[in-house]
Amino acid sequence: MLLLIVVAAFAAGWIDAVVGGGGLLQLPALLLIPGIAPIQALATNKLASVFGTATSSITYYRRAKPDIRTAIPMAVIALAGSFGGAAVATILPAAAFKPIIVVALLAVALFTAFRPQMGAATMLRFSGHKHHIMAGAAGLVIGFYDGMIGPGTGTFLVIALVALLGYDFLQASAKAKIVNLATNIGALLLFIPHGSVLWVLGGILAIANVAGSYVGSRMAISRGTKFIRIVFLVVVIALIAKLGVDVWNENIAPALGLA
Repeated sequence: MLLLIVVAAFAAGWIDAVVGGGGLLQLPALLLIPGIAPIQALATNKLASVFGTATSSITYYRRAKPDIRTAIPMAVIALAGSFGGAAVATILPAAAFKPIIVVALLAVALFTAFRPQMGAATMLRFSGHKHHIMAGAAGLVIGFYDGMIGPGTGTFLVIALVALLGYDFLQASAKAKIVNLATNIGALLLFIPHGSVLWVLGGILAIANVAGSYVGSRMAISRGTKFIRIVFLVVVIALIAKLGVDVWNENIAPALGLA
């Protein structure tokens, strides 16, 4: 079981570094542990992810030189949103929000698939204060989602930076890592005082996550935008499938009396 979870953490680090969405592997793997509470799995996932996103953030910053004038303010606002989302996660079921997220992801997948030139080059859609306002709004909403549910946060950040703000996929991934690091920290600021983090397990996963993040970020930088776009579509489709199954099991089946 531990070997399976470590392999999942390495793969999650790789996916997160390229385009986000590593929680698709890491969080379900943690939930396989007998007796672990969902809030413990979410909190421990955040601990491991902090180290992975920090590694990929540093690698992207050194090699891709992202514009931190957008990334840092967006990250600060996203941290606040993540803290708020984590607070909501302790009192409200994520099942209430998942149907909306599935619909949004379907729209993202279709939009990306049928617009092959989207994200091929940076063409900013806003300038000045409006650019930072839109970035901050995206960071707040996605940060809230990350604190509350988690999987796919990096993916949502990438699509916001590409489709909403107009960055290419490589620059979007570089900025997304900085923002995602902040959202992970924001959630931990609430989870740690609650005693939800499993520290030994989280430390083991962190090592694997760091290794995967380093390999993934180097590969994304060397192969560029087209490679990231392909991985992005694969991850979005996987996220739709995973959340779609959750919606069926948690919302539709009970309503139809099939649960």
